[in-house]
Amino acid sequence: MPEHATDYLAAPTFTRAEVLARPSPVPGTPGVYGWWFRALPADIDTSGCATKDGLTLLYTGISPTKPPVNGRPPSRQHLRKRIATHYAGNAAGSTLRLTLGCLLADELGIELRRYGSGRRFHFGTGEVLLSKWMHTNALVSWITAPEPWQIEDELIACLDVPLNLQGNRRNAFHPHLTAIRKAARVRAAALEVLPNPGKGGKYSP
Repeated sequence: MPEHATDYLAAPTFTRAEVLARPSPVPGTPGVYGWWFRALPADIDTSGCATKDGLTLLYTGISPTKPPVNGRPPSRQHLRKRIATHYAGNAAGSTLRLTLGCLLADELGIELRRYGSGRRFHFGTGEVLLSKWMHTNALVSWITAPEPWQIEDELIACLDVPLNLQGNRRNAFHPHLTAIRKAARVRAAALEVLPNPGKGGKYSP
């Protein structure tokens, strides 16, 4: 296993409360993060997933994304901003929240809908319920890396991360997750557009 993958798996995990505290322990620098779960959001075969301290690694991501080659300015995101968005934003700005919300829709009683202009898909007031679930079940770890996109594909290739879609077609959960997310968006597109509730995933226990 590559050295950076070993460091990635060994990095300490932090809870939602710890991450969103001020000051936050998350550095404002580029890097790679991993999401570890106490409870699974779906019936997932995790026999090949990394585990530690009763947690299972299901998803990996980077911040910022690879700089565009079309002349547009690079992303100004970093680990602290991106992880906070996953924990307290909404599904329109977080692929992880979109995936978790689609998988947990029946359990949490939430539904993907279109809001505002009709171009933004998220769970409305249900984002708070999703944040509550993440507060209990989702922890995050990270390693810093000046160009995290250089190691993202390698991590996905050598680790079993069933909640990743991009570059992860080999994963057995990929077809199921793809179908669930597509079905949720198709249903949402067929329903009326709702006013944006403006709450996002803010939740304080």
